[in-house]
Amino acid sequence: MESCTTSSLRSFCVTLKPPVVLNTSVGVFSSTHSCWWRRRKRASFHVSAISYKKFIGFALNEAKRQTHLVPSPLQEQFNSMISMDGKAELQMLSFQAPKIRLLRSMSIETEVMQVLDFAIFPESEFDVPIFCANCFSTSSTNIVVLDLNPLHDVISRRDYKDRYYKSLMPLGLKYAELLPWGGKLTSESLKFFSPIVLWTRFSPSQDRFDILYSAFMDYYKAWFELIKPAVGETDASQIMSNREAQHRYLTWRAEKDPGHGMLTKLIGERSSKELLRNFLFNGINELGSRTFLDYFPEYRCEDGTINEKRSIIGKSFENRPWDTRGEFIETQNLKNAARTETKRPEERSDLTTKNRNPRKNRMKNTMELRRRCLRRS
Repeated sequence: MESCTTSSLRSFCVTLKPPVVLNTSVGVFSSTHSCWWRRRKRASFHVSAISYKKFIGFALNEAKRQTHLVPSPLQEQFNSMISMDGKAELQMLSFQAPKIRLLRSMSIETEVMQVLDFAIFPESEFDVPIFCANCFSTSSTNIVVLDLNPLHDVISRRDYKDRYYKSLMPLGLKYAELLPWGGKLTSESLKFFSPIVLWTRFSPSQDRFDILYSAFMDYYKAWFELIKPAVGETDASQIMSNREAQHRYLTWRAEKDPGHGMLTKLIGERSSKELLRNFLFNGINELGSRTFLDYFPEYRCEDGTINEKRSIIGKSFENRPWDTRGEFIETQNLKNAARTETKRPEERSDLTTKNRNPRKNRMKNTMELRRRCLRRS
């Protein structure tokens, strides 16, 4: 990675640390201890072999190539934190640039896990999506969300979806094949994802990690290709709409982010809330005054507190809910159902009959014939 030349940026450069190396001088162990050590050694190898500093290094270098980065005022307050047990260090970086309100990253590296939380938030004059990369790795699994989170609803706003995602569908489909859908995703969370989202889980593998790094680079470059030609909005109502949309997104993430529990275990409840609201999802206090329950009243408990459940609706998507054109599959099903309802009664009857089980149809017809015969007799 290139070095920084000015003193103001030197402290914000990413230092690529070598993987943690454990002392392999084992000594004399019983067979049970030997097996435990081999398992621990394999686990440590997998975790230490994966470092998200590589991702951050690429991101900063690419951003410097694309725009003029300067340190964010947040950098002075949020740069590093040590966990309560002293075994983990949280490293934070934050910058701003023309058209970019905040570019920030948080990384955590320990002997048992690696974490990356990277995001870019545009200024309110732009409705460009939010770049989002959340990666969590242990010796047994990798959990990843990589997306250009839409600022506005891509299900109801076709104009917005086509403007920002239509040309990116081949990119999304390419990596969706290589990094399959990670399982159930709640319908509430889905509102903040795009048709090209990569939500995946996979076992540790250097090949998969390389694919993930490639996806990160391609999605990151794609985001800059969207922001570069973007022209700042001058209409006050549209700027307010963008600001409110970003504030709603930040409010949801700060309250329902799945990493909240992990941060609480590392640095305590008070520090984790401060980190979430003032750094990771900075803008909650600056971009608007509405609360979580103002945006999401369905989460209100009888005593006025926020329901801690991730999902109130209870609906989740086991498989990717968009087709290859980026159309939301459930919306397509509803449209098809609506078309069926608008058909003439005889057409609906024919369509329904065709979709029925032929065996059941035969049984029903036979029973109806018998009843008619009995009435005649």
